[in-house]
Amino acid sequence: MVLAKELLHNGTRLKYSVRGEGTVVVLVHGFGEDGSIWEGPANLLPDHKVIIPQLPGSGGSDLLPHTTMDSLAGALQKVIVAETGGEEKVIVLGHSMGGYVTLAFAAAYPQALLGFGLVHSSAAADSEEKIETRKNGIDFIRSNGGYAFLKTMLPSLYAPASKLEHPEWIEQQIADARRFSNEALIGYYEAMMKRPDRRDLLKTTNRPVLFLMGRHDGVVKIDDVLPQSHLPALSYIHILEQSGHMGMIEELEETSRVLNEFISFANGNRT
Repeated sequence: MVLAKELLHNGTRLKYSVRGEGTVVVLVHGFGEDGSIWEGPANLLPDHKVIIPQLPGSGGSDLLPHTTMDSLAGALQKVIVAETGGEEKVIVLGHSMGGYVTLAFAAAYPQALLGFGLVHSSAAADSEEKIETRKNGIDFIRSNGGYAFLKTMLPSLYAPASKLEHPEWIEQQIADARRFSNEALIGYYEAMMKRPDRRDLLKTTNRPVLFLMGRHDGVVKIDDVLPQSHLPALSYIHILEQSGHMGMIEELEETSRVLNEFISFANGNRT
């Protein structure tokens, strides 16, 4: 059974869903998507308690007065404490921008973690080129609206074969893009531009870290993430051969298999 819940965090309404029992796994969505992006994998994690938060500004959760990766991680922590009482260690897995939130969470609340993962995400800060691209995106949103921006951007997240064989995946995500306010999208982009480099965290963490990459990902490229995957003491590395940036859709069953294996790995089963 899936339970839809909400709580108040400093006057901000936060929505999330919970299902199952077992190891607590938190699936954090990225930019231009909400928690529904994780529904497929969540249904294939039957032996775990899965929490899917709607980050502030997405999925019916109120936008924070000031959006940073740290403030989003603080909201995430409130959801986790509400479900665990703060006594149970969890696994947090973040897609794209959700990975940046996951890293901020790992920096602020390491004691809460069994492990964490970057799903099509990176611990590096934005390059100057990336910052300029995001600034251009903000200008476009202000001039043309967030929906027009996402309609242009979202197809680029998929592998060429996915775009050719499954246009319905992109059409559904574009339809869902109408849910986002310009203010939320701009706030996320500004927060991403300002986020710190977290590669030192990977070097010092004693928690297992998942690196899940797409062979055809043009947003978070394998060549940029593979060097990071060697920084933690315990890494679990997997490349989705048929995926771009959206492995939880493009290779649902393989993604779910890897997530189940990593959860077992983070619980100490490493044979």
